[in-house]
Amino acid sequence: MTTPPSTPSAEDEVARICQDLLRIDTSNYGNNEGPGERKAAEHVAELLTEVGLEPELFESAPGRASVVTRLEGADPSRPALVLHGHLDVVPAAAADWAVDPFCGEEIDGLLWGRGAVDMKDMDAMILSVVRQMAREGRKPARDVVVAMFADEEAGGRYGAGWAVQHRPELFDGATEAISEVGGFSVELGGRRAYLLQTAEKGLAWLRLVAEGRAGHGSQVNADNAVTQLAAAVARIGQHAWPYTLTPTVDRLLRGVADLTGLPFDPEDPASVDALVAALGPAARFVGATVRHSSNPTQLDAGYKANVIPGRAEAVVDVRLLPGHEDAGMAKLRELAGPDVRIEPIHHDLALEVPFEGDLVDAMVAAVHAEDPGAAVLPYTLSGGTDNKSLSRLGITGYGFAPLRLPGDLDFAGMFHGVDERVPIDALRFGTRVLDRLLRTC
Repeated sequence: MTTPPSTPSAEDEVARICQDLLRIDTSNYGNNEGPGERKAAEHVAELLTEVGLEPELFESAPGRASVVTRLEGADPSRPALVLHGHLDVVPAAAADWAVDPFCGEEIDGLLWGRGAVDMKDMDAMILSVVRQMAREGRKPARDVVVAMFADEEAGGRYGAGWAVQHRPELFDGATEAISEVGGFSVELGGRRAYLLQTAEKGLAWLRLVAEGRAGHGSQVNADNAVTQLAAAVARIGQHAWPYTLTPTVDRLLRGVADLTGLPFDPEDPASVDALVAALGPAARFVGATVRHSSNPTQLDAGYKANVIPGRAEAVVDVRLLPGHEDAGMAKLRELAGPDVRIEPIHHDLALEVPFEGDLVDAMVAAVHAEDPGAAVLPYTLSGGTDNKSLSRLGITGYGFAPLRLPGDLDFAGMFHGVDERVPIDALRFGTRVLDRLLRTC
């Protein structure tokens, strides 16, 4: 009698699933430009269908595809949980990388490729865990909606935002969600700590517009649109936003102080800076969450050296702290001045949710089961996630992509950076944590 081949576990196949996703170019250039997510979405749908699930693949525009399926829980009367990822990635300049950004190569125990940390690693962990549960006939503790969205890297208009507006029934009964960018480990005072994302800054991409008198470049012109715009851009870009500690940031810094022995004085910027620095590579994320930020990113004016244009434009990327958005926008209008108009390009809200409750307790317990003695601390993400879109349906979102990382790996620096890579051991760790979480939450 021939022994049937053993069924691979989530740990066995997570690296292969991640590699396959990394090898699909889903670069998102914004403005609905790029190869789209269709090929990756079809691959995800095949993986889910293969284990008996019934995913739905839909497009918001040609090639802009998302996939959603639902797993029945052991107690379907409980509110559902959304477990979601995104399939698109930011573009990568191949010349800047040590390897082909879409190679998906394994080198020294790490998988390399655009999306390895943002966020095809988490996509692979979700898919491998869900596939194992389906193969084994195991139900999660409650209904779980698994969603792989398009377009997160450009604000979600063709992905989560579209699904929330046009297909809200897919999330019926859901009250909580889990996605990126949290659950990864840092070293603090000789102890490992996992940062669970409970807040994220608001997003405002703004266009600054100055209009003046067009004319010959040789003439005196006191109404020069370029001059007006340049002054406004300089004021906004150079503004030293004051430190403003939200409840999540305050709780994080107090936790860092407890683990490191460093003093914490919320009124002393030097004390705050020292605690942020103690987070090592994660300081890139946390350091941007102690205040608003406003970075000019684009300029556009004129068409000839000797012609003074009548209009000049700039784009500013603004990130605002939860609970302080109105004050931040008022300050930006003041900095822009009366001669420069502010026009919204894209806006999304800031989020801050409690670091408490049954789901948080289950996430913390799942980490402790795999890494006893580790600390779990809340933190604010300086960027944004698709949890913003889901919040419009009343869904409370957390960032929890659990990865146990080497202390010297600059994980935060690889988000939208070069040479993205993730340790395979971290992926295997994450599958164990997620499997335990879905069984218990």
